[in-house]
Amino acid sequence: MIPTAFARIGDEVVIHGSAASRMLKLFCAGAPGCLSVTLLDGLVLARSAFHHSMNYRSVVAYGHPREVTDPDEKDRAQAALVDHVAHGRAQDARMPNQRELEQTTILAIELEEVSAKVRTGPPNDAAEDLELPVWAGVLPLRVVQGEPEPAPDLRPGLDTPDYVTAYRR
Repeated sequence: MIPTAFARIGDEVVIHGSAASRMLKLFCAGAPGCLSVTLLDGLVLARSAFHHSMNYRSVVAYGHPREVTDPDEKDRAQAALVDHVAHGRAQDARMPNQRELEQTTILAIELEEVSAKVRTGPPNDAAEDLELPVWAGVLPLRVVQGEPEPAPDLRPGLDTPDYVTAYRR
């Protein structure tokens, strides 16, 4: 597994990576693939070690990735990937040139088989542990945006775009 950006386009998910990637080469040769995404929402701290857990949202998709080779489809996939990171960014960012496209493999994975799992709520301690003098509960975890940090070589006078200052996922 390699962490990578992804975007959904219709009934497919697109990913990208280096054309030299062994994993992507295997997929291009027809190997089946699995895409996994998990968002961690909290640590579930129980009275007993056995009942500790996590609250999360998770999706696993299985399929047969195909290489995106059509130039127009590849452009749409690149834009979708950039916009999935920050909606509206594809309008501002320079899209890849021919040399960069040759160094990049884009795969589309049709969502053939998908499963989702969610865990929410407090610990599920055993009845005999409820009287233990141990704190139990959930420590919520959230990803929050910080203050934008302009690149040190940013051209003077450029305003920070709304999709950065008002970022929402």
